[in-house]
Amino acid sequence: MGNRLEVKGLEVRGIEVRGLMVRSLFWIILSSILYLLTSVTHAQSLDDYFKVAAENNPGLQARYKEFEVALQQVPKVSTLADPTFSFGYFISPVETRVGPQRARLSLTQMFPWFGTLKTQGDAATLRAEAKYQSFMDTRNRVFYQVASAYYPLYELNQWTQIEKQNIEILESYKIIATIKFENGTGTMVDVLRVDIMLKDAQTNLSILNKKGKPLITTFNTLLNRNEEEVVQVPDSLLVDNVTDNFRKDSLLFGNPALEALDLRMKASEADERAAFKQGLPKLGFGLDYIVVGEWTDLGPAVAPPADNGKNAFMPTFSMSIPIFRGKYKASIKEEQLMQESYSLQKDEYANTLLSSYEMTWFEIQQQMELISLYDQQTKESNRILSLLFTEYGNSGEEFEEVLNMQQQLLKYEKMKASAEVQYQNALAKLNYLTAKTY
Repeated sequence: MGNRLEVKGLEVRGIEVRGLMVRSLFWIILSSILYLLTSVTHAQSLDDYFKVAAENNPGLQARYKEFEVALQQVPKVSTLADPTFSFGYFISPVETRVGPQRARLSLTQMFPWFGTLKTQGDAATLRAEAKYQSFMDTRNRVFYQVASAYYPLYELNQWTQIEKQNIEILESYKIIATIKFENGTGTMVDVLRVDIMLKDAQTNLSILNKKGKPLITTFNTLLNRNEEEVVQVPDSLLVDNVTDNFRKDSLLFGNPALEALDLRMKASEADERAAFKQGLPKLGFGLDYIVVGEWTDLGPAVAPPADNGKNAFMPTFSMSIPIFRGKYKASIKEEQLMQESYSLQKDEYANTLLSSYEMTWFEIQQQMELISLYDQQTKESNRILSLLFTEYGNSGEEFEEVLNMQQQLLKYEKMKASAEVQYQNALAKLNYLTAKTY
């Protein structure tokens, strides 16, 4: 009677384990069915995090401040120099027909050569636009960093769930192995084997639980918010089959970093023109006001002139003579060399973009193939595990094979989750390289 109860208990345990395996497989299938729904939620959630990063990331804000600073340079370089006011007092008055000159007041305004201020303003405007493009490139890089910090949280969540399911199954296996050993249809070695694997799984789960804090902290610091803020991650990731040369046509067109180099080159060309104009004469226009005293000692027989003591106005004109040409030639040569430097930098960055694109595209294709492989391997491993478990339930043998296959299944599930994350990271990098706007 007791043996029948034990055997019945063994059968019940076997049914429970099979139920756990069925529920595990059901969970995988359900995740696949909900791909579209969860992927939409995930995309919206990640976009929300992008918005938070765009508003709060200190490095990105610093870049925007640099752009605002550059804008303030435009009025500085496109405005006339301050006029010059001077005052002179004649210690010994200069005698003139209308009276002695007492003092002189002068106001002079210098004007650079025609078009100089406009050229300097154009150069400053182009430099400010280049700063804005640098800001846009930094924004795209921050979005890539946010995505790269976001997807490992999904991987951690998947690994944690897989490890928990593994522990549940191993605990059921341990119960079954113990019952078989007590019934004399199994060995103590089977119990010890599953116990070793169970301890490994529990340790792995403990490590995974501790790994969450640094990952969450890394993600939240990118958003410049409380490091313990909860981060929502999806239950599954959508893996699309991207077409060949995906967005490659936009790789070298509309890229903010390349645009910034183009604008810096144009600004340097404007600076070259401004340097040439600086070497041309500057014109000055002014007005002198002379204070004249009255004649008071002419005597009664001499009548003072009609304009006695009348103050005088005198317009003035001045011109600088730029005869020392060395500094102007050096400025022009400096800008020409800068243009060559920007051209070389642009070529180098374009080559870097092309090589990075090809490596990233290979990574995407590789991860797509691995995801497909791991998905097939997971399904086949589930079938094999079911057959092995049935054989073990009937004969009490092949328990080691059951455990090995269970760990193989665990490995494929984890590798698939990692491949999905690597795929998303590569896609995020491709979005950065091709300057995708969000």
